Amino acid sequence: MFIKGGDVCLNSGVVKLNLKRKEIFTKWKELLTSRNITNFSAAELKNIDVTIGIFNSNDELIATGSCAGNVLKYVAVKSNEEQNGATFNKIVTELMDILSQRGIFHIFVFTKPMYSSSFQYIGFNELASSKFGVILEKGDHVISDYIQSIPQKKQQSKKRVAAIVMNANPFTNGHLYLVETAALENDLVYIFVVNNDVSLFSTNERVQLVKLGTKHLDNVIVVNGSDYMVSYATFPAYFLDTVDEIIQYQTTLDARIFRDQIAPPLNIKKRYLGTEPYSRTTSIYNNVLQKELPPIVEPVILKRKLSKEGKIITATEVRMKIQAGKIKDIRDFIPVTTYDFIVNNINKLQERIRKGMKISGN
Repeated sequence: MFIKGGDVCLNSGVVKLNLKRKEIFTKWKELLTSRNITNFSAAELKNIDVTIGIFNSNDELIATGSCAGNVLKYVAVKSNEEQNGATFNKIVTELMDILSQRGIFHIFVFTKPMYSSSFQYIGFNELASSKFGVILEKGDHVISDYIQSIPQKKQQSKKRVAAIVMNANPFTNGHLYLVETAALENDLVYIFVVNNDVSLFSTNERVQLVKLGTKHLDNVIVVNGSDYMVSYATFPAYFLDTVDEIIQYQTTLDARIFRDQIAPPLNIKKRYLGTEPYSRTTSIYNNVLQKELPPIVEPVILKRKLSKEGKIITATEVRMKIQAGKIKDIRDFIPVTTYDFIVNNINKLQERIRKGMKISGN
């Protein structure tokens, strides 16, 4: 067995794989490809924390699985081993043990439909599925707990309820226009802020800026999107340079989680979107939402807000001006609350950029 050069034997024949070793990577890729798992982009591989495998007596890799944060991925068992549930269970159990040792007890799985029932058999709950893949979860808190944590109004089932999902990196007058329009047209509006600290502004900063920027709207509730909306768990391609097919697959799952799991218990009937002239990923996402959400949720598309000079307001432009130290140039792009925060924290924000924080794209 390949247990030299960094491939450490773990438990019961499970081996930690060093994918930097060419012979190991080749065996790993061949197994996954044989099971119709073919996305080996550098962006996807970069986020893998650990990969494990099981070899047979002929040094043939017959099963594998990887962890990326709290997500299990690249889980596969050789076709002639499919009936051997013990092999599958051994891989998943070892991955879960690795995560528990890291203090992670809420786990997601991206996998092929053929493996969904196997994961459900060991306690995972399917959140959404498509013909290309499924996403499941298991842990000490699940989606029903998340929904119960979201504030609701009295007799909400009789109210007109809408939602907006935004990264708000940072919160701009474009975001504010979207929120104010939704608030005018509905009794209650939820703003779900993307929960991932891979943006120039941290999750806590973005949530706070959205709350401050919408404080004058008494029918708006700002909510952390947790792991269930545009997160590394449900939609990692949003944060990566990824091919369109992968974006399509992941956006479909993300949209179906919102449509089937989030919207009904909160009585959300509309979801507001801004047109997207610049971001390829967000543009694909908007198209998927328009296809997937109806008839349960009506997508409402608004044209992008323009500045006084007739420019499309984008958070990307704001971040570029922060990098250049030209904050006054985007004064018309952002609410006073966002402007004041940037002015008071300009050195910290520019330091994050100098350390490599991505400011282009989403």
